Amino acid sequence: MELHFEELLGKVTDFIKSEAKTETVVGEQFDLGEFKCVPVIKVGMGFGSGGGEGMEPKKGKGQGGGAAAGVGIEPIGFLVAKGDEISFLEAGKTHGLAAAFEKVPDLIEKLAKSKGRETEMA
Repeated sequence: MELHFEELLGKVTDFIKSEAKTETVVGEQFDLGEFKCVPVIKVGMGFGSGGGEGMEPKKGKGQGGGAAAGVGIEPIGFLVAKGDEISFLEAGKTHGLAAAFEKVPDLIEKLAKSKGRETEMA
């Protein structure tokens, strides 16, 4: 059994080049009114292989080998352009400090309502 790791790696790389594109995951660029929207993806890849060869007296010859590959593709957002201005619009939930800032308007509204009630009661 002969293992051709370079050939296998080439085939995996060709597959990723052809399939790991925004067009195949979330679609092509599109217009939304005055805005041009370009989908953005994140691609992760892992590849591993191993092989062995051994010979034991009276038991014959032994060989072994294996290979595996994994690809993860995730849409992460959109580049949005209007005129000469470009911004990034993240898809999905925000995390950390960005999530806290998203909650600020709600907190301000709750505080304003709370202050309004205190003023009415006084």
